Amino acid sequence: MHIHLLLLLSFTVLTACHRVEPVPEPPEEVEGATVYTTTASGTLFRESKIAFGAPEDVHFYKLTRTDESFQSVDGFGFAITQASCYNLLKMSAEDRTSFLREVFCRKNGLGSSLIRVCIGGSDFSLDEFTCCDTPGIENFAMHQSDIQYLFPVLDEIMQINPDVKIIGSPWSCPRWMKITENGGAAYDRWTGGRLNPEYYEAYAQYFVNWIVAMEQRGYPIHAVTLQNEPLNRGNSMSLYMSWQDQRDFIKKGIGPAFKKAGLKTKVLVFDHNYNYDNIADQRNYPLHIFEDAEAASYVAGSAWHNYGGNVSTLDAVHSAYPDKEIYFTEASIGEWNYTFAGCLINDFRDIFLGTLGRYGKGVTLWNLMLDSNGCPNRPGGCTTCFGAVAISTSDYSLKGITRNSHYYNVAHCSKVLQPGAVRMGTEGYSTAGLTCQWYLNPDGSNAVLMLNESGSDITVNLVTSAHSIPCRIPARAIQSVLWTD
Repeated sequence: MHIHLLLLLSFTVLTACHRVEPVPEPPEEVEGATVYTTTASGTLFRESKIAFGAPEDVHFYKLTRTDESFQSVDGFGFAITQASCYNLLKMSAEDRTSFLREVFCRKNGLGSSLIRVCIGGSDFSLDEFTCCDTPGIENFAMHQSDIQYLFPVLDEIMQINPDVKIIGSPWSCPRWMKITENGGAAYDRWTGGRLNPEYYEAYAQYFVNWIVAMEQRGYPIHAVTLQNEPLNRGNSMSLYMSWQDQRDFIKKGIGPAFKKAGLKTKVLVFDHNYNYDNIADQRNYPLHIFEDAEAASYVAGSAWHNYGGNVSTLDAVHSAYPDKEIYFTEASIGEWNYTFAGCLINDFRDIFLGTLGRYGKGVTLWNLMLDSNGCPNRPGGCTTCFGAVAISTSDYSLKGITRNSHYYNVAHCSKVLQPGAVRMGTEGYSTAGLTCQWYLNPDGSNAVLMLNESGSDITVNLVTSAHSIPCRIPARAIQSVLWTD
Protein backbone atom coordinates (compact mmCIF):
# COMPACT_ATOMS: atom_id res chain seq x y z
CA MET A 1 0.00 0.00 0.00
CA HIS A 2 2.79 2.38 0.91
CA ILE A 3 4.63 1.50 -2.29
CA HIS A 4 1.55 2.13 -4.46
CA LEU A 5 0.93 5.46 -2.73
CA LEU A 6 4.56 6.49 -3.21
CA LEU A 7 4.43 5.59 -6.90
CA LEU A 8 1.20 7.54 -7.31
CA LEU A 9 2.68 10.62 -5.65
CA SER A 10 5.84 10.32 -7.73
CA PHE A 11 3.80 10.11 -10.93
CA THR A 12 1.77 13.13 -9.90
CA VAL A 13 4.88 15.21 -9.16
CA LEU A 14 6.62 14.16 -12.36
CA THR A 15 3.67 14.90 -14.56
CA ALA A 16 3.19 18.24 -12.84
CA CYS A 17 6.86 19.14 -13.38
CA HIS A 18 6.77 18.14 -17.02
CA ARG A 19 3.38 19.51 -17.95
CA VAL A 20 3.68 21.50 -21.19
CA GLU A 21 1.35 24.45 -21.36
CA PRO A 22 0.08 25.30 -24.84
CA VAL A 23 2.14 28.14 -26.33
CA PRO A 24 -0.13 31.05 -27.22
CA GLU A 25 0.00 32.20 -30.80
CA PRO A 26 1.99 35.44 -31.14
CA PRO A 27 -0.24 38.39 -31.89
CA GLU A 28 -0.55 38.93 -35.60
CA GLU A 29 1.63 41.86 -36.62
CA VAL A 30 -0.40 44.72 -37.98
CA GLU A 31 0.47 45.50 -41.57
CA GLY A 32 0.68 49.22 -41.74
CA ALA A 33 2.67 52.39 -41.20
CA THR A 34 4.90 53.26 -38.27
CA VAL A 35 4.09 56.65 -36.76
CA TYR A 36 6.14 58.83 -34.38
CA THR A 37 4.44 61.67 -32.52
CA THR A 38 5.74 64.48 -30.31
CA THR A 39 3.41 67.13 -28.93
CA ALA A 40 4.02 70.53 -27.42
CA SER A 41 2.08 69.29 -24.38
CA GLY A 42 4.59 66.55 -23.60
CA THR A 43 4.06 63.39 -25.64
CA LEU A 44 7.67 62.54 -26.54
CA PHE A 45 8.38 60.62 -29.74
CA ARG A 46 5.63 58.07 -29.13
CA GLU A 47 5.73 55.17 -31.59
CA SER A 48 2.50 53.62 -32.83
CA LYS A 49 1.18 51.57 -35.73
CA ILE A 50 -1.60 52.45 -38.17
CA ALA A 51 -3.16 49.65 -40.18
CA PHE A 52 -3.34 50.07 -43.93
CA GLY A 53 -6.66 50.93 -45.48
CA ALA A 54 -7.88 50.55 -49.04
CA PRO A 55 -7.07 53.62 -51.15
CA GLU A 56 -10.38 53.39 -53.03
CA ASP A 57 -12.27 53.86 -49.76
CA VAL A 58 -10.77 57.31 -49.09
CA HIS A 59 -12.82 60.29 -50.26
CA PHE A 60 -11.94 63.04 -47.79
CA TYR A 61 -8.79 64.63 -46.29
CA LYS A 62 -6.79 62.88 -49.01
CA LEU A 63 -3.10 63.67 -49.65
CA THR A 64 -1.22 61.88 -52.42
CA ARG A 65 2.33 61.81 -53.73
CA THR A 66 2.96 63.07 -57.25
CA ASP A 67 5.77 62.13 -59.64
CA GLU A 68 7.39 65.56 -59.26
CA SER A 69 10.73 65.27 -57.45
CA PHE A 70 13.04 67.83 -55.89
CA GLN A 71 16.35 67.56 -53.99
CA SER A 72 17.88 64.57 -52.27
CA VAL A 73 18.73 64.86 -48.58
CA ASP A 74 22.04 64.02 -46.88
CA GLY A 75 20.82 63.88 -43.31
CA PHE A 76 20.30 65.51 -39.94
CA GLY A 77 22.32 65.84 -36.77
CA PHE A 78 24.33 67.95 -34.41
CA ALA A 79 27.69 69.61 -33.82
CA ILE A 80 30.16 67.33 -32.06
CA THR A 81 31.93 70.18 -30.30
CA GLN A 82 34.76 69.70 -27.85
CA ALA A 83 32.29 70.61 -25.09
CA SER A 84 30.00 67.80 -26.24
CA CYS A 85 32.93 65.38 -26.30
CA TYR A 86 34.08 66.47 -22.85
CA ASN A 87 30.66 65.67 -21.40
CA LEU A 88 30.32 62.42 -23.33
CA LEU A 89 33.70 61.25 -22.06
CA LYS A 90 32.61 61.99 -18.49
CA MET A 91 30.00 59.25 -18.89
CA SER A 92 30.73 55.62 -18.21
CA ALA A 93 31.70 53.72 -21.36
CA GLU A 94 28.48 51.72 -21.16
CA ASP A 95 26.23 54.77 -20.81
CA ARG A 96 28.08 56.70 -23.51
CA THR A 97 27.79 53.84 -25.98
CA SER A 98 24.09 53.49 -25.20
CA PHE A 99 23.50 57.18 -25.83
CA LEU A 100 25.54 57.31 -29.04
CA ARG A 101 23.70 54.23 -30.33
CA GLU A 102 20.43 55.92 -29.46
CA VAL A 103 21.38 58.91 -31.61
CA PHE A 104 23.34 57.39 -34.50
CA CYS A 105 22.29 53.76 -34.96
CA ARG A 106 20.32 53.37 -38.17
CA LYS A 107 18.47 50.21 -37.13
CA ASN A 108 17.63 50.73 -33.46
CA GLY A 109 18.27 54.44 -32.90
CA LEU A 110 17.47 57.75 -34.53
CA GLY A 111 19.86 57.18 -37.43
CA SER A 112 21.46 60.63 -37.32
CA SER A 113 23.72 60.81 -40.37
CA LEU A 114 25.15 64.35 -40.55
CA ILE A 115 27.46 66.03 -38.03
CA ARG A 116 29.49 69.23 -37.85
CA VAL A 117 32.92 69.50 -36.24
CA CYS A 118 35.14 72.49 -35.53
CA ILE A 119 38.43 72.86 -37.38
CA GLY A 120 40.40 73.97 -34.33
CA GLY A 121 38.77 75.57 -31.31
CA SER A 122 35.44 77.35 -30.91
CA ASP A 123 33.42 79.03 -28.18
CA PHE A 124 32.59 75.49 -27.02
CA SER A 125 36.10 74.11 -26.69
CA LEU A 126 38.25 73.99 -23.57
CA ASP A 127 40.75 76.49 -24.97
CA GLU A 128 41.46 78.56 -28.08
CA PHE A 129 43.64 76.75 -30.63
CA THR A 130 44.21 75.88 -34.27
CA CYS A 131 46.18 73.05 -35.86
CA CYS A 132 49.09 75.37 -36.68
CA ASP A 133 49.69 77.85 -33.88
CA THR A 134 53.44 77.97 -34.52
CA PRO A 135 54.14 80.15 -37.60
CA GLY A 136 54.81 78.19 -40.78
CA ILE A 137 52.43 75.71 -42.42
CA GLU A 138 55.13 73.05 -42.04
CA ASN A 139 54.22 73.09 -38.34
CA PHE A 140 50.68 71.83 -39.00
CA ALA A 141 49.66 68.99 -36.69
CA MET A 142 46.40 67.72 -35.23
CA HIS A 143 45.99 69.40 -31.85
CA GLN A 144 46.23 67.45 -28.62
CA SER A 145 42.75 68.67 -27.63
CA ASP A 146 41.22 66.92 -30.64
CA ILE A 147 43.27 63.80 -29.99
CA GLN A 148 42.07 63.73 -26.39
CA TYR A 149 38.40 64.66 -26.84
CA LEU A 150 37.12 64.69 -30.42
CA PHE A 151 38.71 61.59 -31.92
CA PRO A 152 37.59 59.04 -29.28
CA VAL A 153 33.99 60.19 -29.74
CA LEU A 154 34.23 60.20 -33.54
CA ASP A 155 35.66 56.68 -33.38
CA GLU A 156 32.56 55.48 -31.53
CA ILE A 157 30.17 57.34 -33.82
CA MET A 158 31.77 55.96 -36.98
CA GLN A 159 31.70 52.43 -35.58
CA ILE A 160 27.97 52.79 -34.93
CA ASN A 161 27.19 54.47 -38.25
CA PRO A 162 30.04 54.40 -40.80
CA ASP A 163 27.93 56.40 -43.27
CA VAL A 164 27.82 59.56 -41.14
CA LYS A 165 28.78 62.62 -43.18
CA ILE A 166 31.01 65.28 -41.57
CA ILE A 167 31.01 69.04 -42.19
CA GLY A 168 34.04 70.95 -40.88
CA SER A 169 34.14 74.66 -40.00
CA PRO A 170 36.94 76.86 -38.59
CA TRP A 171 36.26 79.61 -36.06
CA SER A 172 39.57 81.32 -36.84
CA CYS A 173 42.67 80.92 -38.93
CA PRO A 174 45.99 80.74 -37.02
CA ARG A 175 46.71 84.12 -35.44
CA TRP A 176 49.96 84.54 -37.36
CA MET A 177 47.91 84.63 -40.57
CA LYS A 178 45.81 87.61 -39.39
CA ILE A 179 46.01 91.31 -40.15
CA THR A 180 43.84 94.21 -39.04
CA GLU A 181 40.66 94.76 -41.02
CA ASN A 182 41.65 98.14 -42.42
CA GLY A 183 45.32 97.59 -43.15
CA GLY A 184 48.30 95.31 -43.21
CA ALA A 185 49.36 95.44 -39.57
CA ALA A 186 49.73 92.10 -37.81
CA TYR A 187 46.77 91.14 -35.62
CA ASP A 188 47.78 88.59 -33.01
CA ARG A 189 44.36 87.94 -31.41
CA TRP A 190 41.78 85.20 -31.46
CA THR A 191 38.80 87.53 -31.87
CA GLY A 192 38.40 89.46 -35.12
CA GLY A 193 40.95 90.49 -37.72
CA ARG A 194 41.23 89.53 -41.40
CA LEU A 195 43.03 86.76 -43.25
CA ASN A 196 46.23 88.20 -44.73
CA PRO A 197 46.05 87.68 -48.53
CA GLU A 198 49.73 86.74 -48.43
CA TYR A 199 48.66 83.57 -46.63
CA TYR A 200 45.87 82.47 -48.97
CA GLU A 201 47.95 79.56 -50.25
CA ALA A 202 49.21 78.60 -46.80
CA TYR A 203 45.73 78.67 -45.29
CA ALA A 204 44.36 76.64 -48.20
CA GLN A 205 47.06 74.06 -47.49
CA TYR A 206 45.92 74.11 -43.85
CA PHE A 207 42.47 72.94 -45.01
CA VAL A 208 44.01 70.28 -47.26
CA ASN A 209 46.21 69.01 -44.42
CA TRP A 210 43.27 68.86 -42.04
CA ILE A 211 41.02 66.99 -44.47
CA VAL A 212 43.76 64.49 -45.32
CA ALA A 213 44.65 63.96 -41.64
CA MET A 214 41.00 63.40 -40.74
CA GLU A 215 40.48 60.94 -43.56
CA GLN A 216 43.62 59.03 -42.57
CA ARG A 217 42.05 58.59 -39.14
CA GLY A 218 38.85 57.23 -40.65
CA TYR A 219 36.77 60.41 -40.73
CA PRO A 220 35.97 61.31 -44.36
CA ILE A 221 35.03 64.98 -44.70
CA HIS A 222 31.88 65.55 -46.73
CA ALA A 223 32.11 69.35 -46.80
CA VAL A 224 33.85 72.35 -45.28
CA THR A 225 32.76 75.90 -44.76
CA LEU A 226 35.60 78.40 -45.01
CA GLN A 227 34.69 80.44 -41.95
CA ASN A 228 32.06 80.06 -39.26
CA GLU A 229 29.99 83.25 -39.12
CA PRO A 230 32.33 85.33 -41.32
CA LEU A 231 30.50 88.58 -40.49
CA ASN A 232 30.78 88.08 -36.71
CA ARG A 233 33.58 90.25 -35.33
CA GLY A 234 32.95 89.03 -31.78
CA ASN A 235 32.94 85.59 -30.13
CA SER A 236 35.82 83.95 -28.31
CA MET A 237 37.34 82.97 -31.67
CA SER A 238 36.43 84.67 -34.94
CA LEU A 239 37.69 86.06 -38.23
CA TYR A 240 35.99 88.74 -40.30
CA MET A 241 35.83 87.48 -43.89
CA SER A 242 33.85 89.63 -46.33
CA TRP A 243 32.40 88.08 -49.45
CA GLN A 244 35.18 89.80 -51.38
CA ASP A 245 37.82 88.15 -49.19
CA GLN A 246 36.12 84.77 -49.35
CA ARG A 247 35.79 84.96 -53.13
CA ASP A 248 39.47 85.78 -53.53
CA PHE A 249 40.52 83.11 -51.03
CA ILE A 250 38.60 80.53 -53.05
CA LYS A 251 40.13 81.62 -56.35
CA LYS A 252 43.70 82.03 -55.18
CA GLY A 253 43.86 79.44 -52.41
CA ILE A 254 41.16 76.87 -51.74
CA GLY A 255 40.14 76.04 -55.30
CA PRO A 256 43.61 75.39 -56.72
CA ALA A 257 44.76 73.60 -53.54
CA PHE A 258 41.79 71.22 -53.46
CA LYS A 259 42.18 70.53 -57.17
CA LYS A 260 45.90 69.80 -56.82
CA ALA A 261 45.27 67.48 -53.87
CA GLY A 262 42.45 65.68 -55.70
CA LEU A 263 40.00 66.30 -52.87
CA LYS A 264 36.29 65.58 -53.35
CA THR A 265 35.28 67.53 -50.23
CA LYS A 266 32.54 70.06 -50.96
CA VAL A 267 33.20 73.76 -50.38
CA LEU A 268 30.28 75.70 -48.86
CA VAL A 269 30.38 79.49 -48.70
CA PHE A 270 28.99 81.95 -46.13
CA ASP A 271 27.88 79.88 -43.06
CA HIS A 272 26.04 82.73 -41.37
CA ASN A 273 22.68 84.42 -40.87
CA TYR A 274 19.77 85.02 -43.24
CA ASN A 275 19.98 88.78 -42.69
CA TYR A 276 23.73 89.05 -43.37
CA ASP A 277 24.03 90.60 -39.90
CA ASN A 278 22.46 93.76 -41.39
CA ILE A 279 25.78 94.79 -42.98
CA ALA A 280 24.70 96.65 -46.11
CA ASP A 281 27.65 95.83 -48.37
CA GLN A 282 27.53 92.15 -47.39
CA ARG A 283 23.94 91.48 -48.43
CA ASN A 284 23.57 88.55 -50.82
CA TYR A 285 27.00 87.33 -49.70
CA PRO A 286 26.90 83.91 -51.43
CA LEU A 287 25.33 85.30 -54.59
CA HIS A 288 28.29 87.62 -55.13
CA ILE A 289 30.64 84.63 -54.95
CA PHE A 290 28.46 82.57 -57.29
CA GLU A 291 28.50 85.46 -59.78
CA ASP A 292 32.24 84.98 -60.20
CA ALA A 293 32.54 82.05 -62.60
CA GLU A 294 36.01 81.05 -61.46
CA ALA A 295 35.15 81.06 -57.76
CA ALA A 296 31.79 79.39 -58.38
CA SER A 297 33.46 76.51 -60.22
CA TYR A 298 35.05 75.41 -56.94
CA VAL A 299 31.94 75.84 -54.78
CA ALA A 300 29.16 73.31 -54.15
CA GLY A 301 26.79 75.65 -52.33
CA SER A 302 26.10 77.73 -49.25
CA ALA A 303 25.57 77.20 -45.52
CA TRP A 304 23.19 79.06 -43.21
CA HIS A 305 22.38 79.96 -39.59
CA ASN A 306 19.16 81.47 -38.22
CA TYR A 307 20.29 83.93 -35.54
CA GLY A 308 19.01 86.79 -37.70
CA GLY A 309 16.60 87.18 -40.60
CA ASN A 310 14.10 84.80 -42.14
CA VAL A 311 14.36 81.47 -43.91
CA SER A 312 12.64 83.03 -46.95
CA THR A 313 16.08 84.44 -47.86
CA LEU A 314 16.78 81.00 -49.32
CA ASP A 315 14.10 81.52 -51.98
CA ALA A 316 16.22 84.13 -53.75
CA VAL A 317 19.37 82.04 -53.36
CA HIS A 318 17.88 78.95 -54.98
CA SER A 319 16.05 80.96 -57.63
CA ALA A 320 19.26 82.67 -58.75
CA TYR A 321 21.50 79.58 -58.59
CA PRO A 322 19.39 76.39 -58.54
CA ASP A 323 22.47 74.24 -59.14
CA LYS A 324 24.08 75.35 -55.86
CA GLU A 325 23.28 73.27 -52.80
CA ILE A 326 21.90 74.63 -49.53
CA TYR A 327 22.77 73.36 -46.04
CA PHE A 328 21.55 74.58 -42.68
CA THR A 329 24.55 74.26 -40.38
CA GLU A 330 23.79 75.89 -37.02
CA ALA A 331 21.04 76.91 -34.63
CA SER A 332 20.98 76.84 -30.86
CA ILE A 333 18.43 77.01 -28.13
CA GLY A 334 19.25 78.89 -24.94
CA GLU A 335 18.16 81.10 -22.10
CA TRP A 336 17.11 83.84 -24.53
CA ASN A 337 14.42 81.83 -26.33
CA TYR A 338 13.73 78.44 -24.82
CA THR A 339 10.43 76.85 -24.05
CA PHE A 340 10.03 73.24 -25.05
CA ALA A 341 6.66 73.81 -26.69
CA GLY A 342 7.62 76.96 -28.57
CA CYS A 343 10.98 75.76 -29.87
CA LEU A 344 9.66 72.31 -30.76
CA ILE A 345 7.05 73.74 -33.12
CA ASN A 346 8.75 76.90 -34.38
CA ASP A 347 12.12 75.30 -35.10
CA PHE A 348 10.57 72.33 -36.87
CA ARG A 349 8.63 74.74 -39.07
CA ASP A 350 11.50 77.14 -39.84
CA ILE A 351 14.72 75.12 -39.59
CA PHE A 352 13.55 71.73 -40.83
CA LEU A 353 10.47 72.06 -43.03
CA GLY A 354 11.47 75.62 -43.89
CA THR A 355 14.90 74.76 -45.29
CA LEU A 356 13.97 71.36 -46.72
CA GLY A 357 11.07 72.96 -48.56
CA ARG A 358 13.58 75.40 -50.05
CA TYR A 359 15.89 72.70 -51.41
CA GLY A 360 17.96 72.20 -48.26
CA LYS A 361 20.23 69.15 -48.29
CA GLY A 362 20.45 68.70 -44.54
CA VAL A 363 20.41 70.22 -41.07
CA THR A 364 22.99 70.27 -38.29
CA LEU A 365 22.09 71.94 -35.01
CA TRP A 366 24.60 73.26 -32.47
CA ASN A 367 25.99 71.33 -29.46
CA LEU A 368 24.81 67.74 -29.18
CA MET A 369 25.45 67.69 -25.43
CA LEU A 370 26.16 70.36 -22.82
CA ASP A 371 25.91 69.92 -19.09
CA SER A 372 22.97 71.24 -17.10
CA ASN A 373 24.78 74.60 -16.76
CA GLY A 374 25.43 74.98 -20.50
CA CYS A 375 29.10 74.13 -20.06
CA PRO A 376 31.90 73.93 -20.84
CA ASN A 377 32.11 77.17 -22.82
CA ARG A 378 34.59 79.99 -23.41
CA PRO A 379 34.59 83.57 -22.09
CA GLY A 380 33.39 85.85 -24.85
CA GLY A 381 31.36 83.10 -26.50
CA CYS A 382 27.85 81.89 -25.82
CA THR A 383 27.42 81.33 -22.09
CA THR A 384 23.62 80.97 -22.26
CA CYS A 385 23.31 78.21 -24.88
CA PHE A 386 21.65 74.86 -24.24
CA GLY A 387 22.62 71.59 -25.88
CA ALA A 388 20.22 69.36 -27.78
CA VAL A 389 20.54 67.29 -24.63
CA ALA A 390 21.65 68.37 -21.16
CA ILE A 391 23.49 65.99 -18.84
CA SER A 392 23.49 66.27 -15.07
CA THR A 393 26.90 66.98 -13.54
CA SER A 394 25.94 65.00 -10.44
CA ASP A 395 26.93 61.69 -12.04
CA TYR A 396 27.09 62.16 -15.85
CA SER A 397 24.79 59.17 -16.27
CA LEU A 398 22.43 58.18 -19.05
CA LYS A 399 19.49 58.53 -16.69
CA GLY A 400 20.61 62.10 -15.95
CA ILE A 401 20.11 63.25 -19.56
CA THR A 402 17.35 65.71 -20.42
CA ARG A 403 16.34 65.63 -24.09
CA ASN A 404 15.47 69.12 -25.27
CA SER A 405 13.35 70.19 -28.24
CA HIS A 406 16.23 70.07 -30.74
CA TYR A 407 16.75 66.38 -29.97
CA TYR A 408 13.15 65.63 -30.96
CA ASN A 409 13.31 67.89 -34.04
CA VAL A 410 16.21 65.86 -35.41
CA ALA A 411 14.63 62.58 -34.29
CA HIS A 412 11.50 63.17 -36.35
CA CYS A 413 13.54 63.61 -39.52
CA SER A 414 16.43 61.19 -39.12
CA LYS A 415 14.24 58.30 -37.94
CA VAL A 416 12.21 58.14 -41.15
CA LEU A 417 14.36 59.85 -43.81
CA GLN A 418 17.28 57.80 -45.05
CA PRO A 419 20.37 59.50 -46.52
CA GLY A 420 19.52 60.01 -50.18
CA ALA A 421 15.78 60.44 -49.59
CA VAL A 422 14.17 62.56 -52.31
CA ARG A 423 11.54 65.20 -51.59
CA MET A 424 8.44 64.58 -53.68
CA GLY A 425 5.50 66.68 -54.76
CA THR A 426 2.08 66.28 -53.17
CA GLU A 427 -1.47 67.15 -54.11
CA GLY A 428 -4.81 67.11 -52.42
CA TYR A 429 -5.88 68.05 -48.94
CA SER A 430 -4.59 71.15 -47.17
CA THR A 431 -5.82 73.12 -44.21
CA ALA A 432 -4.67 76.02 -42.06
CA GLY A 433 -1.93 75.05 -39.63
CA LEU A 434 -0.92 71.84 -41.41
CA THR A 435 2.40 71.42 -43.26
CA CYS A 436 3.29 68.12 -44.93
CA GLN A 437 6.40 67.00 -46.81
CA TRP A 438 6.60 63.64 -48.57
CA TYR A 439 9.88 61.81 -49.27
CA LEU A 440 10.82 58.66 -51.15
CA ASN A 441 13.66 56.74 -49.49
CA PRO A 442 16.36 54.87 -51.46
CA ASP A 443 14.85 51.53 -50.36
CA GLY A 444 11.48 52.54 -51.84
CA SER A 445 9.75 53.31 -48.55
CA ASN A 446 7.63 56.41 -48.07
CA ALA A 447 8.34 58.97 -45.34
CA VAL A 448 6.07 61.88 -44.52
CA LEU A 449 6.84 64.75 -42.13
CA MET A 450 3.80 66.58 -40.76
CA LEU A 451 3.44 69.60 -38.49
CA ASN A 452 0.18 70.71 -36.93
CA GLU A 453 0.50 74.26 -35.59
CA SER A 454 -3.20 74.65 -34.91
CA GLY A 455 -5.00 74.26 -31.62
CA SER A 456 -7.08 71.30 -32.79
CA ASP A 457 -6.39 67.76 -33.98
CA ILE A 458 -6.19 67.36 -37.76
CA THR A 459 -7.08 64.28 -39.79
CA VAL A 460 -5.29 63.54 -43.05
CA ASN A 461 -5.31 60.39 -45.18
CA LEU A 462 -2.00 59.60 -46.88
CA VAL A 463 -2.83 57.68 -50.04
CA THR A 464 -0.77 55.72 -52.58
CA SER A 465 -1.93 53.33 -55.28
CA ALA A 466 -1.47 50.45 -52.83
CA HIS A 467 -2.53 51.77 -49.43
CA SER A 468 -4.15 54.51 -47.42
CA ILE A 469 -2.90 55.59 -44.00
CA PRO A 470 -5.42 57.49 -41.87
CA CYS A 471 -3.47 59.86 -39.61
CA ARG A 472 -4.73 61.98 -36.77
CA ILE A 473 -2.20 64.65 -35.80
CA PRO A 474 -2.71 66.11 -32.32
CA ALA A 475 -2.88 69.85 -31.79
CA ARG A 476 0.55 71.53 -31.85
CA ALA A 477 2.43 68.39 -32.72
CA ILE A 478 4.98 66.84 -35.04
CA GLN A 479 4.24 63.51 -36.67
CA SER A 480 6.51 61.36 -38.85
CA VAL A 481 5.13 58.43 -40.82
CA LEU A 482 7.07 55.59 -42.47
CA TRP A 483 5.79 52.70 -44.58
CA THR A 484 6.52 50.52 -47.58
CA ASP A 485 3.86 49.87 -50.21
